[in-house]
Amino acid sequence: MLKWLWLSVVCIFLDQITKYMAEFHLNETIVVNPFFNIVLAHNEGAAFSILSDAGGWQRWFFIVLASLVSIVLIVWLKKIPLNEKWQAISLAMIIGGAIGNVIDRSIYGYVIDFIQVHYQDWYWPAFNVADSVITMGVVLMLLDEYILKRKKDSLEIARNK
Repeated sequence: MLKWLWLSVVCIFLDQITKYMAEFHLNETIVVNPFFNIVLAHNEGAAFSILSDAGGWQRWFFIVLASLVSIVLIVWLKKIPLNEKWQAISLAMIIGGAIGNVIDRSIYGYVIDFIQVHYQDWYWPAFNVADSVITMGVVLMLLDEYILKRKKDSLEIARNK
């Protein structure tokens, strides 16, 4: 199922091109609508800026961690049976997002975030395309595991009766 790595490459490309546009062309916050802004943010930490003020060691920690996770996921992807398409797609998305953020940390020392969602005075931490595809990959994996596979198992049980 390594054939799905093309999807990882597409995710990395979309992530990097949007981050480039944000980093080099975004001079001020753009209010898109009452709950969505485009804003440039540099995240030296992990999700929700965890460890962002840890003194610099976290950059290398997150680079190594995301790289190791990506390698494990690629090995997992290689071993997936051909009939497990949705699992392969979800892993490819997670790999692409993880590598997209590793590229940022390696080049800049931080991750470029630019998507901001809010409601009145409540603001969700800014995020990017890599974070989005990781989240979509995890959601797809959960849907595949807990809905699609259970439905398939139910059909197979009914067929065997």
